[in-house]
Amino acid sequence: MRLLLLRHAKSDWSKTGEDHERPLNARGRKTAPRMGAYLKDKGYFPKLVLCSTARRTRETLDLVRPYLEPEPKIRFSRSLYLAEWPALLGALRDVPRTCPTVLLVGHNPGLEQLAAALAREPETRDEQERMDRMAEKFSTCALAAFDFEARDWRSVGPGAGALVDYVRPKDLAEDEEDE
Repeated sequence: MRLLLLRHAKSDWSKTGEDHERPLNARGRKTAPRMGAYLKDKGYFPKLVLCSTARRTRETLDLVRPYLEPEPKIRFSRSLYLAEWPALLGALRDVPRTCPTVLLVGHNPGLEQLAAALAREPETRDEQERMDRMAEKFSTCALAAFDFEARDWRSVGPGAGALVDYVRPKDLAEDEEDE
């Protein structure tokens, strides 16, 4: 089973109003399709997407979605908005066992904390390097991919995931302005 954790792309803090309705900024609209292309290139095709209802997560998903083949089932949930990691894990545990790959689009700090909680002790130098980069900063529009040797999503828990990939927009950047 594979879990893809995608933090929403960079949002626009200049807009006033409710946080839930904050849109992406120009940089976010630029980096999200790049991350979508990366998902496609790596063959990361979720069967199910769990996405916060916040505008910035929905916009991020809209920009990534054209790269997901075939079109996954999408569930939007207000409970994922700024959720703490145990709530995110709870949402994953409700995923049917027939779904081998899930993409969760959410927010920090919960997403970063979930990634840290799920990660097993690194078994290779590459895995350790990915862990170190992830611990340094789970930046906007960063993607962490975990593989689990579990029979179903209910069995997924802390320390059980192999961090098989961690990529940030700056790793895919065409210029140095992305973080």
